[in-house]
Amino acid sequence: PVQILSYLGGVVKVEETDLKPRMGFLYSIDTHNISVFINATREQDSGRYMCTVNVLDDTIRLDKNVGIINLTVLVPPAVPTCQLHGSAVVGANVTLSCSSKKGKPSPTYQWQREPPTLQVFFPPAQDRARGTLKLTNLSLEMSGVYVCRAENQAGSTNCSIVLEV
Repeated sequence: PVQILSYLGGVVKVEETDLKPRMGFLYSIDTHNISVFINATREQDSGRYMCTVNVLDDTIRLDKNVGIINLTVLVPPAVPTCQLHGSAVVGANVTLSCSSKKGKPSPTYQWQREPPTLQVFFPPAQDRARGTLKLTNLSLEMSGVYVCRAENQAGSTNCSIVLEV
């Protein structure tokens, strides 16, 4: 473990880490609440944080003096890339793919055909984890705008592709 913040002998000390300009105690120490804040969180701030409290002349018991919390910084998906694989001719099969380079946890994907012929797709045609949509036996009526939404707990974003059969 790396010490990042301490209060000792009435002095607050923030160690030289990339957290230094972004963290501190939330309240004055004399309130007996030693909550901390981290501003402008980044994905690399994720990890296990430990708080150790040692009071002068108190017996140190590891199970009593330590609090541990796991921090996971969620990252919204980056704008995904939509692609068409195959030849969009009548009777053929094509696959639409959608992928986002960033996102924590990994995004799920949802394909939808836009109005005027709104259509939502389900498995097995659509794979929400991989971001693929398989369209089989293409017809002229299947032409249109297809939108993929990449989504996780931190947010969502989308891309679209025009299918011309």
